[in-house]
Amino acid sequence: MQQIAALPSAHAEPDLSGVWLPDIRDQKRQETANMPPWKPDILEQVQHLVAEEKAGRPFLVLSHCLPHGMPSWMLMTHNAFELLVTPGRITMLGEVDGNRMRRIYMDGRKPPEDPDLSLHGYSIGHWDADTLVIDTTSIVPQAYIAISEAVGIPNNGGMHIVEHIRLAEPNIMRDDLEITAPNVLTTTWKTTRIYRRYPERHYEVTEGECAQEDLVPGKDEHGNDIFVPNAQGAFGTVHTGK
Repeated sequence: MQQIAALPSAHAEPDLSGVWLPDIRDQKRQETANMPPWKPDILEQVQHLVAEEKAGRPFLVLSHCLPHGMPSWMLMTHNAFELLVTPGRITMLGEVDGNRMRRIYMDGRKPPEDPDLSLHGYSIGHWDADTLVIDTTSIVPQAYIAISEAVGIPNNGGMHIVEHIRLAEPNIMRDDLEITAPNVLTTTWKTTRIYRRYPERHYEVTEGECAQEDLVPGKDEHGNDIFVPNAQGAFGTVHTGK
């Protein structure tokens, strides 16, 4: 029997592959222009964190060597990330903060019935014309909704994120997020983040660990090269002997 070749899609999928950098100026603008609809008791906590930051005592939401997680990675990262587009999957690889990797499954699967919760959650995507639609669930309650590096609140469970990602221009990517977190937000928060790709530059995502400043090169008793504790580590922490 003669096989008939599949017809090409009416809409070519945009090429999202490559290294993307966040628009940090737009992030800073949205810190005050589009605040999440916090519940009243949560808003009091946020206002305290904002005041502490202004007083020079930032909380440092993301200082525990954990990945930013979702949605904080997309909301307020200052680091580049790389999108790898392969059959059935889009993978995000980021810099710093432990295991920063996000998998977006594009193979038509359904969410698992008994998922393992994680900081990045379980993401399923599909194309709607030229827009990548991502549905993310199964996020640990400890994952922050962070609006800056010093202001954020754990989602406290039951969070659901829907993203619509598209190219506003060939090298400008727009991510429209809808974040539902019933334990901390009064209603779904809609916000947008912008990322830019610079094909004329040679930029690669680099390896980095947020605890690395707590260690310095040293030797063990056999003369092997190892890392040893730093007397003054990351964030100025002074380590003393027991």
